[in-house]
Amino acid sequence: MSSEQTFHPARRLIVCADDYGLSPGVSLGIRELAERGRITATGAMTCMPAWKVEAPALTVLADRLGSRFEVGLHLTLTDQTPLGEMPVLAPQGKFPGIGSLLKASLARMLPLAEIAEELDRQLDAFKKHFGRMPDFIDGHQHVHLLPGIRQVVLGLFHRRLDAGQCWLRDCGERLPTLLHRGSAVKATVISVLLAHDFAKAAAERGITVNRGFSGFYDPSASSLRERMPALLHHAGDKALLMIHPGHVDATLEAVDTLTTPRQSEWDYLSSDAWPALLAERGITLAPKGTPFSH
Repeated sequence: MSSEQTFHPARRLIVCADDYGLSPGVSLGIRELAERGRITATGAMTCMPAWKVEAPALTVLADRLGSRFEVGLHLTLTDQTPLGEMPVLAPQGKFPGIGSLLKASLARMLPLAEIAEELDRQLDAFKKHFGRMPDFIDGHQHVHLLPGIRQVVLGLFHRRLDAGQCWLRDCGERLPTLLHRGSAVKATVISVLLAHDFAKAAAERGITVNRGFSGFYDPSASSLRERMPALLHHAGDKALLMIHPGHVDATLEAVDTLTTPRQSEWDYLSSDAWPALLAERGITLAPKGTPFSH
């Protein structure tokens, strides 16, 4: 047994494929990986036109997989089109980029009432097309961590979500672990600055979070296959691995800049190398509700 396995005798890993509903190709790729038992969860972008078309197949799949698969709401406030009018945040009918949203957040200039209404709309769209409330909440481009938006998301639990049934993604990780992984600057900034005290704020409201987070890498410099051993370094029990697999189609190319790396991720996760690495590291895929378990 390796020293890493000895350090973590029992490790359950939440493997979450982000961006379900972004396009038909992305959605199909995620379902295929779930069917093969290569991932444990996905987050749905319910503001996307493809969501209502792709939701029924996801509902059937989730029912069939039962405790092996979770479906959450991937709150979206950047680049795409809101479900309702947002005259301040999206005056031209399109969300701002993450850079503009971050600046407004840090300047405390976000229209939080507008954002709360949009989050309600996205949650309503989830329930309408998926048939039930989400198993967890997270944010596209980690917007749920931003000052102001963070409070709106935590308030969403108080108003509409059962904290005993729905958990929340924490993107924080210990700095020494990030340094050992050779993580990108983006991972360190998000973990140390934006996710600071996020788990504490959630716990104060009785909201459960994952313990540890990984998934940041630069696809222009290396592939997921090459980076995965480092991404799993010191991943403890109940840690979450964020991935973005899928098949490239015309819809994806029209709405997002991350294209080819999605297919590369899908190819790796569908290969025998992925479960072999997990077995080598003594890691098992987490069943549904793992953040709540002991």
